[in-house]
Amino acid sequence: MPQVDTLQVSVYKVPTFEPESDGTLTWDATTVVAVEAHAGGMVGLGWSYATGACATLIHDVLAGAVVGLDAMDVGRCWSAMVRSIRNIGRPGVSSMAIAAVDIALWDLKARLLDVALVSLLGQVHDRAAIYGSGGFTSLSDDQLAEQLGCWVHERHIPRVKMKVGQDWGDSPDRDMDRAMVAREVIGDDAELFVDANGGYSTAQAIRMAGAYADLGVTWFEEPVSSDHLAGLAEVRSQTALDVTAGEYGYDVFYFQAMCAAGAVDCLQADVTRCAGITEWMRVAALAEAHGLQVSAHCAPSLHLHPACATPNIRHLEYFADHIRLERMVFDGVIDPVDGALRPDLSRPGLGIELKRADAAQFLV
Repeated sequence: MPQVDTLQVSVYKVPTFEPESDGTLTWDATTVVAVEAHAGGMVGLGWSYATGACATLIHDVLAGAVVGLDAMDVGRCWSAMVRSIRNIGRPGVSSMAIAAVDIALWDLKARLLDVALVSLLGQVHDRAAIYGSGGFTSLSDDQLAEQLGCWVHERHIPRVKMKVGQDWGDSPDRDMDRAMVAREVIGDDAELFVDANGGYSTAQAIRMAGAYADLGVTWFEEPVSSDHLAGLAEVRSQTALDVTAGEYGYDVFYFQAMCAAGAVDCLQADVTRCAGITEWMRVAALAEAHGLQVSAHCAPSLHLHPACATPNIRHLEYFADHIRLERMVFDGVIDPVDGALRPDLSRPGLGIELKRADAAQFLV
């Protein structure tokens, strides 16, 4: 079988239209670390929404761990990468770097077999439900209404999410005003989710949960820091809203602790952070063992195939920044139909190609 010949790494930094904010952070660009894995005359593509430091780690450490291994043995390659970063540390940059390579290797294997990635993984769903995600605290009320209203009424996405916890929870009245704007524009039939990005204290989150429930909110994401498992569990015990977290999980042990603490009603996981598809599928199985569904955090083009191979998937996050960037930098991006994405089974692998000429303007 073909050996992995080389890993080609590139970094792209795509500016946002204007600075964007959630409850606890402001940013003005999104960075993509892209990996192209070569074997048998084929190229597999993977990427991570991370930091350019991942590219250095891939070049200096991870490439040496996987080049020369059988391209069909993705699990062996993944294990070799994890072993190679023992003295560097698993969370953060290391896991995001491994993710980009692991995704590229899965894409490569599917291309070598000339099948869609979801077929290789074992398809169980024809579609994956999505929710429109954005609603940044930096948006004006008119911008918020336009974005959420477009998703619901024009794109027919029946669930949307907005950011709350503005100014680390110091603006609760503003949070409620914006939530009322959102409810008014999307109507009573669409689901409304809120994401505090860990901006509230436990007691404040419990109070806010009651107010959000009165507006028909059903999903309360990271009401407190995702590292505060006792706080998440306390909020969960005091509200009927689904309390969710997990986007900052980098390995299966993190998710096991979150499940064991009874901290969430739905487990979030991000394939670009939790060391790729290999670990993401294990996290989904862990969630099922705890009676939980899993929701894919951001990166809709990367999550679509593994999500449709996951029995307990709830939905994917159709994140405003990433859906814009993916169309600018990649070809083969799937458009939603009736609030869901459906993988294109006629294209091998992820079905995604790097638009090299278009992406060149963002190359770091």
